[in-house]
Amino acid sequence: MYFRNFIKLAYNGKNYHGWQLQENAVTVQQVLDDALTVLLKTEIRTTGAGRTDTGVHAREFFAHFDLPDKITDIDTLTFKLNNYLPHDISVSEIINVKADAHARFDAISRTYTYQVSQYKDPFNNDYSYFVYGPIDIEKMNKAAEILFEYTDFSSFSKSGTQVKTNNCKIVSAKWVNVANMLIFTITADRFLRNMVRAIVGTLLDVGRGNLDEKAFRRIIENKDRSDAGYSVPACGLFLERIEYPEAIFMV
Repeated sequence: MYFRNFIKLAYNGKNYHGWQLQENAVTVQQVLDDALTVLLKTEIRTTGAGRTDTGVHAREFFAHFDLPDKITDIDTLTFKLNNYLPHDISVSEIINVKADAHARFDAISRTYTYQVSQYKDPFNNDYSYFVYGPIDIEKMNKAAEILFEYTDFSSFSKSGTQVKTNNCKIVSAKWVNVANMLIFTITADRFLRNMVRAIVGTLLDVGRGNLDEKAFRRIIENKDRSDAGYSVPACGLFLERIEYPEAIFMV
């Protein structure tokens, strides 16, 4: 018998080669697993809610891990973890969940934001993409609404990825302007590798006047990554939220 736990964390992705374990590269998963292993005095290997690429940030991320005994003092373990972990990774909660709960497969939806700065800010280089010149946010939002009409997003998927399907259900996608920062928020049941960054790059082409709505629609229908816009830098991308069914937390 084992006891499964969800761990809720946030991280600044600047110093990491993404979430997932890799050979000869420092990742968030590796650092977290090592910390848990030391503090719990048993080898821990977490399973994450997904993967984030090199340099991508997460304001909310979940992973699960198993133990032979139930954690009796979650607050103390959380405190010790935050003392042990580097400054760019923080743990907000450890939650007892059902034994079959899965951080990746039970996720109902994921929400990302992407930040585009409209003015040069030396203090925000690590968290946004600076784009010079006029950008028409209304045109970008009209094009973003087209995403709701489709499910196959091969055009925005990194080439060569081995997935069973490129189908995703996008339920919201919108740009807002907040204090000279253009923020794009998108929610879907799942995302393909590089998908958000490719969508943002293509929508920015719309906002600059290089593409119209018909061209944006044609890019989606062609299902060819080479037709879509460039992938914007990872620094502006944040995993904001992951939703789960309440039932998995009812232990």
